[in-house]
Amino acid sequence: MSTIRTILIAVCLLFLLAAALTFGFGYYLVSPARPDGKEQVFLVTEGSSFRQIADDLHREGLIRGERLFLLWAKIMAYGRHVKAGEYELSPAMPPIRVLEILRRGAVVLHPVTIPEGYTRVRIARVLSEKGLADAKAFLVQTRGRDIAGRYGIAAADLEGYLFPDTYRFARGLPPAAVVDAMVDRFLQVTDPLRERIESLGMSLNEVVTLASIVEKETGRPEERPLIASVFLNRLKRRMRLESDPTVIYGIQDFNGNLTRKDLETPTPYNTYMISGLPPGPIANPGLASMKAVLYPADTKFLFFVSKNDGTHHFSRTYSEHRRAVETYQQKRRSRASKSP
Repeated sequence: MSTIRTILIAVCLLFLLAAALTFGFGYYLVSPARPDGKEQVFLVTEGSSFRQIADDLHREGLIRGERLFLLWAKIMAYGRHVKAGEYELSPAMPPIRVLEILRRGAVVLHPVTIPEGYTRVRIARVLSEKGLADAKAFLVQTRGRDIAGRYGIAAADLEGYLFPDTYRFARGLPPAAVVDAMVDRFLQVTDPLRERIESLGMSLNEVVTLASIVEKETGRPEERPLIASVFLNRLKRRMRLESDPTVIYGIQDFNGNLTRKDLETPTPYNTYMISGLPPGPIANPGLASMKAVLYPADTKFLFFVSKNDGTHHFSRTYSEHRRAVETYQQKRRSRASKSP
């Protein structure tokens, strides 16, 4: 009889212990570390183990102890993959809520706008300033024919193929993931243009290269088809493009002052010296500039010159062009002389 009684007591004690542990476990999961805690940003870096994440949560005061946290994550298989990035967490959140946010990968996304006509170097600088990618690492992920080939792009690098748009990126993303998003957007946007490109007998790289030149030559939407027509007309006549932006792109550490010496210095991008298109794009053009190349204005223009107000004067003949150059240079000199 005493043996049965001992067993019953042991069973009861085990039941009470299990109940106490279950209650304690449940209480831990629903009890915040600090009910009055403020929301803060918690960073999960790429490749972090869940144990590291739990340790960091505990160290930053977002959870009380990490053992029960790790146990519940293991039971629920939450800790296998946690998305890198920033999470908005608070000590006022119960651990079960913190775990759910991590499980869903609900990272903070930061908007970043890449304007049309930015080079990959300038894009790298923007991303670095926003804290979204290391500039050098980003440039490594956009450099080289092999990397371009991964996306099915036949080009020397990804200049021209990082589509200008507004993106939302999480901090802590590997630079390759940022590049993926921008190239994927380019491929998505240009897919409807492939049939037109093929019908014109042009390659994608030729279209993007010429579109990048158009992008850098004018900021006026209405002028893009006109600028494109000039360059296409010159290419048909085997005339040099003679585009200043291409020369500038080929100058290392350009100081902002384009000189006659620069125009007479041979580089692969100096279209005053080489015939045809440069080796590749000189910037990342927008959709409108690509469409301007594919659907140019029907003109016989071969020249254009800046009117010093953001627009251009277009000419069919060299003599007409020289007169326009004299006119607008004289106006520029006149304005300069009147400036205080």
